[in-house]
Amino acid sequence: MKPKVLVATTCRWLPAVRLALALADAGCKVDAVCPPRHPLTKTKIDGVLHKYQGLAPVRSFARAIAQSKPDLIIPCDDLATAHLYACYRREIRFGEEGNPSCTLIERSLGSSESFRVVSSRAAFMRLAQEEGIRVPRTEVISDIEELRKCTSLLGFPVVLKANGTSGGEGVRVVRTPEEGERAFHLLQSPPLFARAAKRALVNQDLTLIWPAIRRRRFTVNAQTFEAGRDATSLAACWNGNVLASLHFEVVNKCTSNGPASVVRLIENPDMFAAIKRIAKRLNLSGLHGFDFLIESETRSAVLIEINPRATQVGHLRLGPGRDLPAALVAAITGETIREAPQLTENGTIALFPQEWKRNPESSFLRSGYHDVPWEEPDLVRACVRGRQNVRELYSHRERIRAFSTVRLPNS
Repeated sequence: MKPKVLVATTCRWLPAVRLALALADAGCKVDAVCPPRHPLTKTKIDGVLHKYQGLAPVRSFARAIAQSKPDLIIPCDDLATAHLYACYRREIRFGEEGNPSCTLIERSLGSSESFRVVSSRAAFMRLAQEEGIRVPRTEVISDIEELRKCTSLLGFPVVLKANGTSGGEGVRVVRTPEEGERAFHLLQSPPLFARAAKRALVNQDLTLIWPAIRRRRFTVNAQTFEAGRDATSLAACWNGNVLASLHFEVVNKCTSNGPASVVRLIENPDMFAAIKRIAKRLNLSGLHGFDFLIESETRSAVLIEINPRATQVGHLRLGPGRDLPAALVAAITGETIREAPQLTENGTIALFPQEWKRNPESSFLRSGYHDVPWEEPDLVRACVRGRQNVRELYSHRERIRAFSTVRLPNS
């Protein structure tokens, strides 16, 4: 019998779709809890899509879990993870520890004792430092006076980060006291109701409505600025053990603080050792992302963040030890890992549609592996808006077909 995975997402981010497709290919039955008209509807996945309700998020997640009865839940964004933590607390408050929902959430994310740590940048940095892992100094900032004391101690530039944000939205590198105070006010402030209403009406995304109504302020942290190249890892964990992992150096980003659009596969002993220590210490399960900075001269890695969820590289099945969907399926079923053929031998990967949207003429679309889901033409067309863009993308595929030994599917 196929194991069932519930993919949980609160937004229309394409990586959730790509991961769902990869899990289906690995032998899973895939359900999802997602917003209405999600890109998952453009795919051949035949699982049940449970409606995510931004005005009743925890209730909609709990309902999806109860109806789906999955073997594993994989959150694909930070808010989805927060909702799962809230579901766990809700069950503990109204039920008892050890009930099926709580057991499932811990099996999917790791020990409940880790939830508080991974939700707090400062607490996570302290734990990593206890494990002997290189991390930037991190302090929680509650007001302007604390900000001034901290920047006086840490010096400029300094990095300000808001808890509960992702995709670079809650990160600012500041170089003067004036920049720091402006950034602190911006990061701490709850979302404007006009912004939340626009996202709800235009994107059918209600995730900002409650924060805007409740005027909840974000916790802001200050970190010492570390020079180096951005790097990212994603690990499939089970009961504190790392089953498979992917490690990339970031080559290009969508914006200066945004998500990666081009990555290059690497092996870095510091990154792998840090992940193994963290996974064991926190008894992690499921998919967890880690962000690093790699020093240019020494190639030493500095751990700067954990993301207790899938990231945009989770679907990339890159051979032995690098096939995360296969590793999770094996953990659920207790069977031997059955990895898929390696997706590409090209270590440079242009992520779709990020790099295409950043620059349709990017050289990485030709020199790297352009990660387009050609086998899902409706999904491709939904991601590349406009007839001209669609024609250009398919023309790009034909150029690759003409000069490549890799067989690309017809649409």
